[in-house]
Amino acid sequence: MHSTIKSYFIFLGLFLINILNLKAQTSINIVPQVNLIRESPGSFTVKDNLTWYADSDSMADAMSLFFDQLKLSAGIRFVRAKEADKADVLIIQNASLVKSSYTLDITPDKIRIRAGYTDGVFYACQTLMQLFPPGIYGSSQNVRLPLDLPGVWIEDKPRFPYRGMHLDVCRHFFPKEFIKKYIDYIAMHKMNYFHWHLSDDQGWRIEIKKYPLLTKIGSVRKETLIGSYNDLPHKFDGTLYGGFYTQEDIKEIVAYAAKRFVTIIPEIEMPGHSLAALSAYPELSCNGGNYTPATLWGVFDDVFCPKESTFSFLEDVLNEVTGLFPGPYIHVGGDECPKERWKSCQHCQDLMKKEGLKSEEELQSYFIQRMEKFINSKGRKMIGWDEILEGGLAPNATVMSWRGTAGGIEAAKQNHDVVMTPGSHCYFDHYQSLSLNEPVAIGGYTSVMKVYNYEPVPEELNEEQAKHILGAQGNVWTEYILNPDHVEYMALPRMCAIAEVDWSAKGTKNEADFKKRLATHLLRLKAMKCHFASHIFDPEISTTANAAGNLVVNLTPSQPTDRILYSIDSPLSDNANNYTAPIEMNSSGKLSYQSHGTLEGNELSITFQKSLSFNKSITLKDQASDRYPGAKGAATLVDGLRGGKRFNGQNWLGFSGKNMEAIIDLGKTTEIKEVSVGSIENTGAWIKAPKSLTVWVSNTNDNFQKVYEAKAIIGEDNLVKAEIKPIEGRYVKLVLESGGIIEKGNPGEGKASWLFVDEILIR
Repeated sequence: MHSTIKSYFIFLGLFLINILNLKAQTSINIVPQVNLIRESPGSFTVKDNLTWYADSDSMADAMSLFFDQLKLSAGIRFVRAKEADKADVLIIQNASLVKSSYTLDITPDKIRIRAGYTDGVFYACQTLMQLFPPGIYGSSQNVRLPLDLPGVWIEDKPRFPYRGMHLDVCRHFFPKEFIKKYIDYIAMHKMNYFHWHLSDDQGWRIEIKKYPLLTKIGSVRKETLIGSYNDLPHKFDGTLYGGFYTQEDIKEIVAYAAKRFVTIIPEIEMPGHSLAALSAYPELSCNGGNYTPATLWGVFDDVFCPKESTFSFLEDVLNEVTGLFPGPYIHVGGDECPKERWKSCQHCQDLMKKEGLKSEEELQSYFIQRMEKFINSKGRKMIGWDEILEGGLAPNATVMSWRGTAGGIEAAKQNHDVVMTPGSHCYFDHYQSLSLNEPVAIGGYTSVMKVYNYEPVPEELNEEQAKHILGAQGNVWTEYILNPDHVEYMALPRMCAIAEVDWSAKGTKNEADFKKRLATHLLRLKAMKCHFASHIFDPEISTTANAAGNLVVNLTPSQPTDRILYSIDSPLSDNANNYTAPIEMNSSGKLSYQSHGTLEGNELSITFQKSLSFNKSITLKDQASDRYPGAKGAATLVDGLRGGKRFNGQNWLGFSGKNMEAIIDLGKTTEIKEVSVGSIENTGAWIKAPKSLTVWVSNTNDNFQKVYEAKAIIGEDNLVKAEIKPIEGRYVKLVLESGGIIEKGNPGEGKASWLFVDEILIR
């Protein structure tokens, strides 16, 4: 586990040791937010030997985990009463309440739970648990009795029927006991689907008795990548890596999930992401090569060949899979399937002619539709990533929209059900903080609040089409997630946010209220020994320029009671100041800052470089890519803030296959001696160094005079500098030339390269 994560939890553990033993909470903080809550007079006193009564045994069974946890952490013993009027806790069946809904009524004399179905009882228990002190979630007795629960009336139901979390166990494998704990997290947040990614290029993780080589060969790779894929040359650990779940393991986990009203969706990838399977059974490929499970991340050309033996193999596999997983869905992947092998495969080309298929995309649709017929014959529904739309969607398929929202919109308009899981908001393998101390992640930036503010139903859908949006799902891909602690760190509290997106009523979002509730909720996770991330407590930062031309930094605490410490050009530990008002920076420098409160935030910093271009008007000939637009669009290039070493930060603009051409208006005629442009090179990420920098100067925004043209050389400070003979001018035009097409032998060969720019400095 990374040292920054470790040190944070050592401090946190010491700080919370007493908090977990509090007798009562000071306020009601439920996550996800309930639909309706009214506080009522008085409180219910919880003591030992509580009596309870249920209308049915099935309703009672839904309470069993609640009873077990309270006995474990508070020593409370529950005694079943023979008559309802003699019970402290009543579980009442109410046929008027729809599936998953419930009411919770706490008065001084009783706790009353009403639900129409057993899952409603279970979700009522999740809410009731959150009215206890956070220590109730612990694994040992640490909550003292008696304690008082506040009087409340709660009415609650989920917004969406599908509320999901995903976990990839192929890139890195996680033991059975952690999978159960992950399901516990899903259940406590009232989510009801666990999408279990069980096969991929890097490992096959499920025992298939008819094909033992899948786990004997396909579950083990010879070594694992060290560091980022983008770091060239690649480095490996030289150690065999493997692991899989036996069918007995899976039966145990499925039963465990069912008791928590969580349905598991198994994913068996096809036709792409199949190297691990082809390593065991190479005859299922187009060319019968000698394959091994992948040691790199990414997309590979070798995929299943659509021949009869392949379909027989996959039907045999899914026959065993459907026998293990009783839920309604079987996930077939269907994403990122290259067509290169199919294009050169005689069997594939003959099959296309035979079936009247016009393209390899239609061949993939043929493949997927054949598998859907088999899945439907087993009484199940097929679900796949949005690539299954290509070439024609299988008749009854459900689509997971991950490449943005377009796939989900298209599928819903075709009257197909959709689970929304766009990478922009729902991929929890992205960085969750702009701190440079974060462990290596796959890229992107997805904060807790970005997840929280996601709206699953696209505006493009009418009321009838919107009914096909089943809900949203958070995804945890594990290329760079090495162990269970790291999974928790990446998943939580973003899981809390997506749970609220799925459960809580539309139009109820309130960022300040969510953060307040989350502050208490994270103490519950701490009691569960969860290694969550604390970024939600980082101050919000915004920058402006004042009339004097200086940078003004505004810091807003996450919690009203938090205080913020800051320092300029010195470590926080040496020279920290209390933040009380906006900070004015009248020269270049580094500002470090950190919040302190219920939980401590991370130490963050910004680097400001002042120049003549700071806060001046800028016009770009071509806008940056939507993927890397910068926090302020074109103005990002003149806000004085450098981007740091991670190009996915908000201070970088990315241009795909384009030059960066800009005109800056300095506002008045000024002497100019130097123009610098911040840029980076990262071959592994398809980012090439710029070829050249050209600079022109004008007083009138026309008739520009060229003052510099030379090969671009990126210095150690990640700047391309143009020193020019002093010249007066008001307008500066510059072109940073794209690196062009990526050369053969490099990642992305033959594709347009990226050009990244973080700041334009004029002196």
